[in-house]
Amino acid sequence: MMTTLFNKIALFLAIVALCACQTEKQEVVSPNGDLRVTIECIPENAYGEAVFSVDYKGKQVLAQTRLGMETEVQKLAGNLKLKSVSEAKPIVDDYQMLTGKRSHCMNEASERVYTFENESGQALDVTFRAYNDGVVFKYGICTESGKERIIREHTAYALPQGAKRWMQKYDIGYEGFFPLSTDGILTGHPEVDTWGYPALAELQDSVFVLLTEANIRRGHCGSLLYNGENRDCYQVRLADNKMLCEGAWESPWRVLIIGSLGDVVESTLVTDVADPSKVADTEWIKPGLVSWIYWAHNHGSKDYRLLKEYIDLAVRMKWPYNLIDWEWDEMGNGGKLEDAVKYATACGVKSLVWYNSSTAWLGPGPLYRLNKKEDRRKEYQWLSDLGVSGMKIDFFNGDSVSAMNYFIDLLEDAADYQLMVNFHGATVPRGWQRTYPHLMSVEGVYGAEWYNNNAILTDRAAAHNATLPFTRNVIGPMDYTPGTFSDSQYPHITSYGHELALPVLFESALQHMPDRPSVYAQLPEAVKQLLSVLPTAWDDTKLLAGYPGVEVVMARRKGDVWYIAGINGTDKPRTLRASLEKLSVDGKSMALFKDGADNRSFSIEENVPAGDSLIVDCLPRGGFVGVIK
Repeated sequence: MMTTLFNKIALFLAIVALCACQTEKQEVVSPNGDLRVTIECIPENAYGEAVFSVDYKGKQVLAQTRLGMETEVQKLAGNLKLKSVSEAKPIVDDYQMLTGKRSHCMNEASERVYTFENESGQALDVTFRAYNDGVVFKYGICTESGKERIIREHTAYALPQGAKRWMQKYDIGYEGFFPLSTDGILTGHPEVDTWGYPALAELQDSVFVLLTEANIRRGHCGSLLYNGENRDCYQVRLADNKMLCEGAWESPWRVLIIGSLGDVVESTLVTDVADPSKVADTEWIKPGLVSWIYWAHNHGSKDYRLLKEYIDLAVRMKWPYNLIDWEWDEMGNGGKLEDAVKYATACGVKSLVWYNSSTAWLGPGPLYRLNKKEDRRKEYQWLSDLGVSGMKIDFFNGDSVSAMNYFIDLLEDAADYQLMVNFHGATVPRGWQRTYPHLMSVEGVYGAEWYNNNAILTDRAAAHNATLPFTRNVIGPMDYTPGTFSDSQYPHITSYGHELALPVLFESALQHMPDRPSVYAQLPEAVKQLLSVLPTAWDDTKLLAGYPGVEVVMARRKGDVWYIAGINGTDKPRTLRASLEKLSVDGKSMALFKDGADNRSFSIEENVPAGDSLIVDCLPRGGFVGVIK
């Protein structure tokens, strides 16, 4: 009797130990312990819904996000059981970037692979990584025979009811605002139920998540978010139903940057999970400022003599580049493209040249020069022989598999001819800036170009500008074309101090300066000097203060110089305050460029002591720049 009792107790303890072990294996924890991901199946009979939840610093911030994929042949969602879990594996991402918010990127994670199985014995692998600043996961499927189309993804992020969120309506050009919502409805447009990346939400007080994706490879399509069934539940929808899997197939990474606003803004998670650089020789890749003709004239580069004025502007401002924009194939008034490039080269200015991708809007030319590989490489060779340094390629047609393949084709061939690339009218960055370091910028933003198109930006620019550092610009370079001091077709009512702050706040390795030569000539000498030496790629980035749509104060470092920029996103005077302790600048001096008596003047102070804190009074829609050496 006693032996039987002891055997039962031993069996019970063994079962308890086994269950405890299994529960432990179902978690993946960040190296610093702040983020904990729990993966489980909610059973209905033997099979059920695979979900994950996220705890941040001991509190649950995301509950039961659904998992799953579906092909024409395999349904791997809602009918799963957990078959196995790998041991935790450490991941270290340690690499250098030529562009972006940080030159030396390092991040650590813990990784586990969870294998689920449906009733037919078909398997779905889900690889989870918990980083100190977020969670990423990707799907893996093995086809049983031949090719299968991916027809649906079942991932669905459940946000807390009433959570604040900043999301833009999905559009293939990603040129929209990020209005604040607490109910998942776009004010005045309740029919809108699809949303583009990135999507920001405040899960709890001062705890945020930024949703996006990364590491789009050849054969992948992009995705978007849908909340038409439940306004607080954002389902991942594929942009294309032509994505094929053959043999062992992996999805892009689904990325959740989680933490404080500083954690979100400073994160490099999108490039951390991207494929390493495929370009061996990178000496030719040079970030820099660019003179740009289009904005002031609402036209391209038809006029050779007018274009020369912008080349001369680049010379005076010591900017390394000039962009020859659309319609250059119709250039007249004294010269052609070859003449413009030759003139710029003689002046010590490098040329960038615009192209139509010829996949969406077949408006301005040149057209159809890049679509076929043989034509593209012939064009690239011609540009290289001319001495052109890069291209701006415009008007793409979305996030389909064919579009993503075309982006990659353009980048891979451009590397062979040492041509830098800027995508316009295009999808948002998803980590390609690491894999293809000559990808210098991407539009995918409602930027200053819109002052040419309608009057909407005039009243909304300040709040929009104070939202972009927390949303769009987190995931990669953003060709907003900042620093418009004068007016184009429609006026701006942001201050000069606000406009001067934008080239520091907004990261873009090719930073296009859009105003007229006469306007730059009339700026104070100290401002012109600042714009002449302003970096466009950074060694470090720190968020010092801010809240989406209200204000932002950010510090970026190049070498041993800190550039601090702040803007007021409101229509009332505002005092911006920020601690400088983490910059270690105590005892140094700062040049401060801030709002003057009105929004079209500066107040400039030299040799301001840089202490532990910074306090700057701003006009409505105002701003400032501080430079600490």
